[in-house]
Amino acid sequence: MKHVVPVVVAAAVIGVLALGGFMVWRADSRTNKIALASAPKPVTVIAAKASSYRASRTYIGTLAPWTEAKIGPQLVSAYVDTVLVRPGAIVKRGDVLATLDCRNTNAASQAVAMTARAVDARRQALAHESARVQGLLDGGFVSQNEAEQKASASAAEDAQLLATKAKLLGSTLEMNDCILRAPFDGEVASRTIDPGAYVRPGTAMVSLVDRSTVRLSSDAPENDFAVITPGTKVTIRIFATGKELVGAITRRTPSADPGTRTVHFEIDIPDPKREIPVNTTGEIRIEVGEPLAATEIPLAAATIRGTKALVFIVDGDVTHLRTCAVQGEGGGSVFLESSLAPGTLVVTEGRALLAEGDRVDAKQAPR
Repeated sequence: MKHVVPVVVAAAVIGVLALGGFMVWRADSRTNKIALASAPKPVTVIAAKASSYRASRTYIGTLAPWTEAKIGPQLVSAYVDTVLVRPGAIVKRGDVLATLDCRNTNAASQAVAMTARAVDARRQALAHESARVQGLLDGGFVSQNEAEQKASASAAEDAQLLATKAKLLGSTLEMNDCILRAPFDGEVASRTIDPGAYVRPGTAMVSLVDRSTVRLSSDAPENDFAVITPGTKVTIRIFATGKELVGAITRRTPSADPGTRTVHFEIDIPDPKREIPVNTTGEIRIEVGEPLAATEIPLAAATIRGTKALVFIVDGDVTHLRTCAVQGEGGGSVFLESSLAPGTLVVTEGRALLAEGDRVDAKQAPR
């Protein structure tokens, strides 16, 4: 019995030593003995493709109606009696849009008309009397002074009649101002006054637009003066509807704005169906020069500095840093000169950790 205890203790010690040795071996087997710098770096690559590039200019402009009018009284102040249209209504030239309560103006106009009739009657009576006095002067029955006074009184009545007629014309204009009519064929864009409101001269009650032709106006930098020559073909995108149109520059100002050094130009867009909303935004794109052969890569694959682009290419499992001339950008791509051959693998992801000559584990991304 006394020999069993040493055997058990010895077995326990051997077991503990064996377990410790196993744990040391297991930990040592999981230690990476290869330097991280020499391990291939995971990157994503994509193949450059042959393409063509044509320089272009893009401008943002405003779509305005061919004609726009804010309609309201110009001569009288009065309460609004009726407003007969609402936004979206189509009207013809001469249609009544609104009326004002002009009873006072109407009464004043009638009073002036009656005054004009009275002055005309007096003028005729004085003219006849002056003619008779002139006849008596020829027979020596009246003095020259009396004849001249009658003639001057008749002339004064003539002047008074003309002044009254001018006043009557002004009253007639005020009466016409009480009925607001459409000055041209168009559509009602806004209605800002309702019946019962009090309006004064210059108050806009209804806004009318003519969309049969839409003007797209924009401004270009002064160094693009030759690019926006009238007649130049352009591509137009209407932001509000998403539609693309083809047009041509219609007019261009002969001078630049002194403050902004930009040149104003306009494009007339026929719109007989009135599908383009006005006072919205449009994009103008103008192609410049001739198409050039180029190599297209994603914009994320290049670091652009001025007219040069830095690109990492993969040759086998090694990367090389290349510098290429940039022709232009567009649509999320950069177009390089054809010195970078189509089909070359360029790094798109993992570029920040790369250096010249690094080994990589490349995974090609779908185009």
